Amino acid sequence: MAPVERYGSDVLKPGWQKAHLKQTRDVPVEMDAVVEFDDFCGAVVGWENGLVVLEDRRGKRRSFPFGPGFLLEGQPVALRPPLRNAPGKPRYTASGSRADAAPATARVALPSRIYVEGRHDAELIEKVWGDDLRHVGVVVEFLGGIDDLPAIVAEFAPEPGRRLGVLVDHLVPGSKESRIVKQVNTAGYRDVVLVEGHEFIDIWHAVKPARVGRKAWPSVPRDVDFKKGTLEALGLPHADQRDIARGWQAILARVESWRDLEPQLNTKVERLIDFVTQDHMPLE
Repeated sequence: MAPVERYGSDVLKPGWQKAHLKQTRDVPVEMDAVVEFDDFCGAVVGWENGLVVLEDRRGKRRSFPFGPGFLLEGQPVALRPPLRNAPGKPRYTASGSRADAAPATARVALPSRIYVEGRHDAELIEKVWGDDLRHVGVVVEFLGGIDDLPAIVAEFAPEPGRRLGVLVDHLVPGSKESRIVKQVNTAGYRDVVLVEGHEFIDIWHAVKPARVGRKAWPSVPRDVDFKKGTLEALGLPHADQRDIARGWQAILARVESWRDLEPQLNTKVERLIDFVTQDHMPLE
């Protein structure tokens, strides 16, 4: 009778101390992959200069160096930069839409338009939805204000195939803005004009406060200029229009995608884009 082999291999061979441990595998980094590092869990939102940027569900971001120490689906991994020659993976625009594999050719602008209340509003929408708008051929124009909105709508002369979408700041019940919008809605344009509004006093507050390192945006008294008061509370120069412009650009620079914006703004803008493109055949 053959002797029973009590040990399948040499228990004293090199590496026996770590034989029971899970092996770390190399994984190329991917956008939106959810990983853990130490006690921080978040989705990959970018990488540069040897660091991986993670964002948790509260919008907080932290950066960690490429290499071991990460957990992916509970398994230890070493994140590596993406492979240069790897097959192409789906790309997405800043708004979260699927991007084309090749740059789209220039498209003729549709007769329909989207108007937004203010230059800062237009700049924010361009940064997040610019690729999508160019793809469907929709032009965004900014208004200096909406006090004359009924006359502006009448001058635009909306009709089927020439729709108008308008994004309004501080559209809450009882506000001046709500009364102006009611005038537009009762002027017979309901089928070809859509006015959407967010509750924020200014588009600045549509940016998640975590992007400027705060839990909430500062409350500005009614008798203080909103933008100057906000910049003062943030500890930024606020003396004149140039300071306001620089302050806004600093805030805008923190916005990378729709994830950095409050959900209600994302919803309003998407509705406007869908509305003004309804009368046109889908672009292939």
